[in-house]
Amino acid sequence: MTIHLQRDKSGPMRQTLSIRDHRLIADQSVEGGGEDAGPDPHEFYDSALGACKALTVLWFARRKGIPVEDVLVEVERDGSQERQGVYKLKTSLTFVGDQLTDEHRQQLLAVAEKCPVHKLMTQVTTEIETVMAG
Repeated sequence: MTIHLQRDKSGPMRQTLSIRDHRLIADQSVEGGGEDAGPDPHEFYDSALGACKALTVLWFARRKGIPVEDVLVEVERDGSQERQGVYKLKTSLTFVGDQLTDEHRQQLLAVAEKCPVHKLMTQVTTEIETVMAG
């Protein structure tokens, strides 16, 4: 899979991301020289973790017949030590469903900790190559 990015010249820093048939906007905050027309790259990174946890929980609950109606996720970032090599993300999950037991909630929490993006961020070495095209 390839993600394509191109500058949207309607803003000083705005980028259009094309992923399959989806179009997303990335931008910098006003303080960062952009117009805040969309999330910045850190926010996309952080939100990938939250989305993965929610989707993993919903998939697992459906597969196991656990009566979860919704999963609410909040992601908090502490990037204060990023330049020293420590980037902290805290996810808080709320499982919605009148018929959920404490056992269900513990199962769902354990599954959320095993989502693929969580593993990717914590257990995998990512190799990045930057080249000049054409």
